[in-house]
This record gives sequence, C-alpha cells and structure tokens, in this order.
Amino acid sequence: MPIKTNELTHIYNPGTPFEHLALNGITVEIPKGKVTAIIGQTGSGKSTFVQHLNALLLPTSGRVEVDDYHIEAGTKLKDVKNLRKKVGLVFQFPEYQLFEETIGKDIAFGPKNFGIAEDKALELAKQILPVVGLDASYMERSPFDLSGGQKRRVAIGGILVLDPDLLVLDEPTAGLDPQGANEMMALFMRLNKEKGKTVLLVSHDMEHVKNYCDHVIVFEQGKVKIESDVKEFFQHPEWMENIGINPPALIRLKKQLIEKGFTIPADVLEMEDLVQCVKEQVKSDE
Repeated sequence: MPIKTNELTHIYNPGTPFEHLALNGITVEIPKGKVTAIIGQTGSGKSTFVQHLNALLLPTSGRVEVDDYHIEAGTKLKDVKNLRKKVGLVFQFPEYQLFEETIGKDIAFGPKNFGIAEDKALELAKQILPVVGLDASYMERSPFDLSGGQKRRVAIGGILVLDPDLLVLDEPTAGLDPQGANEMMALFMRLNKEKGKTVLLVSHDMEHVKNYCDHVIVFEQGKVKIESDVKEFFQHPEWMENIGINPPALIRLKKQLIEKGFTIPADVLEMEDLVQCVKEQVKSDE
C-alpha cells in the first residue's frame, strides 16, 4: 500500500489570532512493508502529520495518497470508513480512544462499526486481548479503572482487531514499564515481519528507533529536515544533536571512546562490533 504526501500543508485555526502553521510543504513516501520512524522535537508536526493518513485531519493544501485514496484540500473523501480500517492509528494518549463501559465493548466497537454482529465482535475482542498482554478477565472491566499502561494496551487492541494494513503508532510505549515496552515492540515487529504490515512509529525513544526501524524521517518546525535509512542515520550523531534528540546509549559510548583516542568506524552500530573494535586496538597497544 503506497503512502505518499505531496506538498502537504496544514494550518490550524486559519484566519484567526490563533493561526498556526503545523505542516509546511511535506513531501515524503513511507516505504511499504517497512518500519519507519518519525522523530523530532515536541511541536515539530509529527502527530499532525500522521492524523492526515486516515483523514482525521484534512490538508489545508497539498495531497495525501494512501493506496487508491487521494486526500486533498477542498475535496470530499469517499469511503472514509474503509480508509480508517486500512490505516489503524493508535493515539499518543489512549484516553482519546476509550469510551465504552467495558473493555470488551471498547475493543469490539470497531468491528461492530464495520457491520460485524455484536457476538462475533465481542469474540474478536476476546481473542485480541492476549495479543496485547491482557487476559479474558479484562473483558468486563471498565477501561477507566486501568493503569496508563493497561489503557494503552486496550487502545492498541482496539486497532489491531481491525487488522489494518498500515499501523500508525504515536508514542506506543509511553506509560509502559521496560518489559511491557519491549513486549509491545516485539508484537509490532511480528506484525511487520510475519504479516507484512507497514508500521509507522512516532517516537522519542532512539533505542527503539535504532533496534526496530528500517527508515527514519526527521521533522523540524513543520518540515522534513532529514530522511534516511536507519543505518545511515545513526552513523551521523550530529544529526540528532542538531535537533536536540538524545542519541542511543551505544552512539553516546562511541563518542566517548573516540574522545579517548579510539578509532571507531561510523558503521559500527552493534555492541558486539564495538567491543571487538576496542579489543583489537587495546591488543595492538600492548
């Protein structure tokens, strides 16, 4: 499913004292079947951008293409419901997606909205719970009695139950402990590798970007500043420093070793390779 934008611009509250240019001529292509990270400082336009992919927001100008759907300013989009089934968006704040009296009904809402009978929709909800790390006992619980991490799992379940082609995840591990975050990322990677789903990850976590993503798009002040293969991206720590993002621990360690006089090639991006590189230089000095 090709995903492209062409000169995508979005202005909030145009013509008012609160007018704000959030996106300014974004032209990008999201690689099909890959895991793409969108990174940047808070307010750089990341969340605004992803909400255009399933027409939650419409362009002020420019164009969005998702498969056969063309979203443009001033045009009415046909069959928007089916687009939102293809493009599953998990919001940064799970509370935005939770509104039913029970978790089962909350997860089943999407399938029911697409014409699936209530009993079948509830069965699908029950089947998706263990996928996101919750058991069947959660079916009758209120989503508003859950912890932040549990709410996030339910929100993710409510999207996964629709089996979208493109999974858009806005800070999906926020509120989860390290084990829970790793479990969620492992789930998203299985969906990508085993089911061929395209995954778009909005994240501040550079460890996740380095370990899981194939492609990186950097936003700054509503524009695309950098677009790169993930290996190329992490060979340039100055790119992260220039936009005020803390590099992964390995990249910081490389910098410290270089400052101590070690020669570390730019393409050394795994700990075992870094250890071997340092070992060889220590031996040569003996």
